[in-house]
Amino acid sequence: MVLGRKTYDIMSAFWPTAPEDTGAKVFNDATKYVASRSRPTLEWNNSVLIQGDAAEGLAALKEEDGPELQVHGSANLIQTLLRNNLVDEYRLWVFPVVVGSGKRLFADGTIPSGLKLVDSKVSSTGVVMGRYEPAGEIPLGSFE
Repeated sequence: MVLGRKTYDIMSAFWPTAPEDTGAKVFNDATKYVASRSRPTLEWNNSVLIQGDAAEGLAALKEEDGPELQVHGSANLIQTLLRNNLVDEYRLWVFPVVVGSGKRLFADGTIPSGLKLVDSKVSSTGVVMGRYEPAGEIPLGSFE
């Protein structure tokens, strides 16, 4: 897993003491790479601070052999990944609720780019789970 420091703080406050039947083992056993501008104390087992520039550190991690790297939450970190073309696949879940304001995944300053739908499913509760790949520049059209 790749996490921004704020998301790491939230997850590390819950998962280490969560009951096993919640799926805690998956999160607790995973290696957690943490991007932070500060030097936080990483006490959750298997946690590693990404040293130096986050984009450079993640680009180096992508070159290594190992399981896929997944980002959970971490909206600020996502912006860094997008600016540096480090996202290979998006797994976006759209929940059937409207909450108004809040933190945006694709915030102001995000470089516009196309996405190609690779797979989609709908849960029994109406959650739309889409898997997308980057598709480059957005083709311009017209109404003519």
